[in-house]
Amino acid sequence: MTARDPIGSKPDGPRITVEVPVLRVGAGSSDYEGLGRFADSLRKPQGLHMTLLHVGILDDLAADITAWTKGLSTPEKTLPEIASWLTELPVLQGFLGKSDKLIPLGGGRLRGLHVEVPQEVHDYQALLVQGLHVLLDELGLDNIEDFILSSPALGYRSPRWLPHIAVGRARSRHEPAMEIAPVAIEFGDSRIRNREALPLP
Repeated sequence: MTARDPIGSKPDGPRITVEVPVLRVGAGSSDYEGLGRFADSLRKPQGLHMTLLHVGILDDLAADITAWTKGLSTPEKTLPEIASWLTELPVLQGFLGKSDKLIPLGGGRLRGLHVEVPQEVHDYQALLVQGLHVLLDELGLDNIEDFILSSPALGYRSPRWLPHIAVGRARSRHEPAMEIAPVAIEFGDSRIRNREALPLP
């Protein structure tokens, strides 16, 4: 599932995601820095990552769930359950991917590398989404697919996951996808961003 890329506004709390860190783009730093020809404000290499599942700000997600269930599932109940589910997720081992295309993200405000990843990465991401469905069902939600696509906290634009790495700002809102020289990308093990912000399960 593809989440909206937050731009401009500061979140009211840490965003929780399941992601894989980028360890290396191409043969070295010069390969990544070369992308500066196509994007402004290139992100620092050590901060690059690929999101597998966007969970969002937990307090906002709990509020969305409370509203959807008309108060039956309260934050006191949902937050520990969400935290427990996240911390018990299996770890996806590091892997290699590749990219030969820059694509628009965030409504055209960002540029990102479209990444080809092994099938096991798609399978793991599908497992995350399936697990999210089960979790929401256990929390008393109905029409779960509708909830996922309409929850402002989750912030999904599309039910289809597009493997990508945001690398910088687009120079204009109308820049199309662009072919680039192929680069190999090394990813580390999956992790929970802002794990320390999770409530105790």
